[in-house]
Amino acid sequence: LAKPGEPKPAFEKRLAQLKVNHHAFKAYPTVFWDIAGEQGHPLRTTVSELGPILMGRLLNLNATQQSVLELAFQIADAQGYLLVELEDIQALLTHLSTEGKAYEAEFGALPKASLGAIQRQLSALAGQGGEAFFGEPALDLPSWLQSADDGRGRIHVLRADALIQQPRLYAAVMLWLLSEWYEQLPEAGDLTQPKLVLMLDEAHLLFEDAPEILLDKITQVARLIRSKGVGVFFITQNPSDIPETVRGQLGNRVLHALRAFSPKDQKVIRALAQSLPSNPALGDADTLETKLTTLGIGEALVSTLTNNGAPTPTQHALILPPCSYVGPLTPQERQAVIARSPFAGRYDTRIDRDSAYEQLQQRVAQTLAPVDAPEKAKPREARQQASGVELMFKNVMRSVGSELGRQMTRSILGSLGLSTTQRRRRR
Repeated sequence: LAKPGEPKPAFEKRLAQLKVNHHAFKAYPTVFWDIAGEQGHPLRTTVSELGPILMGRLLNLNATQQSVLELAFQIADAQGYLLVELEDIQALLTHLSTEGKAYEAEFGALPKASLGAIQRQLSALAGQGGEAFFGEPALDLPSWLQSADDGRGRIHVLRADALIQQPRLYAAVMLWLLSEWYEQLPEAGDLTQPKLVLMLDEAHLLFEDAPEILLDKITQVARLIRSKGVGVFFITQNPSDIPETVRGQLGNRVLHALRAFSPKDQKVIRALAQSLPSNPALGDADTLETKLTTLGIGEALVSTLTNNGAPTPTQHALILPPCSYVGPLTPQERQAVIARSPFAGRYDTRIDRDSAYEQLQQRVAQTLAPVDAPEKAKPREARQQASGVELMFKNVMRSVGSELGRQMTRSILGSLGLSTTQRRRRR
């Protein structure tokens, strides 16, 4: 996308077929993002903005553990503990495992077994590179709507070739982006064209083993986000990967060739052909079913919505050759695009401000310090004892944080379940 295309015989043949006399090869304003910060600008959010629902999904928690995690978020909000990085939520859970009794009257029981299970899952997530995704500066999503100098909109590309190997993390990131746009953009009404279009590839990963509450929220966002001026395309190899409740909210369909390798595949294609808006020029549902399995490269069956919201008859479409380059950039070309990006330098340096980890450290220090004596008046033994315990706590928390935090990615839709107080405090 960031590099101009080149003429090819297949392109010339298609242009002649469509009687297109002028086809300009060009590059597009493109911005690269990478949770690891290696092949794009770092993409980060905070633990509180991800929220307990998506965090629980990311950690694969059971119902009991999920409820405990939600209580932990409520306690953090009530006590003013800022959950920014993974070490913050780990520090909070460590605190609750020792001081949980103090919160039970107001918030309910906090079983140590569940707290420990959540901590183990957090450690595993950090070991898979998840720590890099949580932190500050967090992504300023509205800045993605800024146009390039020539007035064209920008195309933002998230590197996912490594991320896709961690399906839950990938799903969390995609759902987080979806929900953040839903929350942050004002109502826009019925626009002629959207402000933004999200293309979510490998969409089946968003829905696999998703709990009912998460599916409900995805359906809610898919239904309402159009009013914010955002279009959403779920991209997958099989339309049945998308739940019917979500699929029913999607008016625009672009179907490339589908292959039927089993009776189950044939049943899915048959049902899909029957659900397409009819077009007498293309034949009946049986004919559409055959067409779906015999489409060639650069061909698709397309149905979109008219201005009054009604679906258009299904059309057999031939797709124009791309204006941009077919194939990946070289590493040198990619780095050149990153270097001249308007986002260069904005997210490169991580900011580590006082959050729950530091707040809980200070709480321990204050608990150990005598209330009626200034620091200078403490006996040396008391100062040494306090500093020793604090150092032990700090070392434990740092070891947890470093174990949690040597690696890579996470995020997603839990911001819908997040308290507005936490989000306001983070901003």
